[in-house]
Amino acid sequence: MSTMKKAIIIILDGVGIAEAPDAYDYNDLGSATLPHTAAAVGGLELTNLGRLGLGNLGEIPGTPPTEIVEGAFTRMIPKSKGKDSTAGHWELAGLIIRKPFPVYPYGFPHEIISNFERIIGREIIGNVVASGTEIIDRLGAEHLESGKPIVYTSADSVFQIAAHEDIVPVGLLYDWCRIARKILCGDHAVSRVIARPFIGRRGSFVRTPKRRDFSLEPPAPTLLSLVERAGLPVVAVGKIMDLFAGVGITEPVFTHSNSEGIAETRLLISEFDEGVIITNLVDFDMLWGHRNDPRGLAQGLREFDDALPSIMGAMAEDDLLFITADHGNDPTTPSTDHSRELVPLLIWGKRIVSGALADRQSFADLGQTIAEFLGTEPTPDGTSFLREILPAQ
Repeated sequence: MSTMKKAIIIILDGVGIAEAPDAYDYNDLGSATLPHTAAAVGGLELTNLGRLGLGNLGEIPGTPPTEIVEGAFTRMIPKSKGKDSTAGHWELAGLIIRKPFPVYPYGFPHEIISNFERIIGREIIGNVVASGTEIIDRLGAEHLESGKPIVYTSADSVFQIAAHEDIVPVGLLYDWCRIARKILCGDHAVSRVIARPFIGRRGSFVRTPKRRDFSLEPPAPTLLSLVERAGLPVVAVGKIMDLFAGVGITEPVFTHSNSEGIAETRLLISEFDEGVIITNLVDFDMLWGHRNDPRGLAQGLREFDDALPSIMGAMAEDDLLFITADHGNDPTTPSTDHSRELVPLLIWGKRIVSGALADRQSFADLGQTIAEFLGTEPTPDGTSFLREILPAQ
């Protein structure tokens, strides 16, 4: 097996590039996170991403196409059922989910809620579909008075529990999430249970960075577990550890912001000689996509673009960098939920063959390509394009 080379995967959470072929099935016709964000702010100049071919993937005002590119570039079509972060990340890691995770547009059934209340010894409030900021504004005061946790869901397959840190210590909130995770199995196996602690007073409640996701374990091997089995490090930055339920991860690195994630990734590239470094930059989705804030999203993209040369400069001769996303979250549409979109894929390395690749028919092609690059067993799904980006070894 080849060693002393690594794959760096950076996932810009929610930064899709065009509606997917099946966007109609998800009520997402017309969604295009990156182009619409750029248009909404009067143009978005992403010089370094542009050099890698970003502007060649779609009409992005401020980042035009270029004839001379320094990387390989393509778009990937989602194949997993659903548009949530878990399905997106698992598919990027070579595992397509063919049965959608359950969703609850009318709240969770009585048997789930009553069982949860019985075990934690408290009644809940909420049990509705809502945005996280809206639900704490609406029910936060009642929660403060009663101590009852706020349970809610969204268009995604999630069971979310919000609680004020002065009323429910964060450790206890995490314990409640673990209880809910055990209850939500079988037909009710939601993709994630999410702890949503908040602080503040009536009229000024604010969610804190102590969010935790409690995901299902992947039902089959992913790229991460295959790399781990091969004896190589798998370093997970941000919420990657949560989304894979820890499976296949040798070194978790928890972060609270894009800037922390970028800084940690830069350091880890210098620290590790082989394996996989996989980073999720969640602010694109959590802070700006879900809150319909194109200006915030644009600024976050500028900051990532500015940091890109230092990331590339830390890479070794045989390393490969993959920049992509897990779904869309168009901040210019009325919806505050994820959107079913193609995602960009930009690839760079010092030995890479630059140029356009045909649209990939699944996110899983990324995982399969990296498995071949690192010499592990193949992932369950996906078609490798390694020979298109690297000359014969």
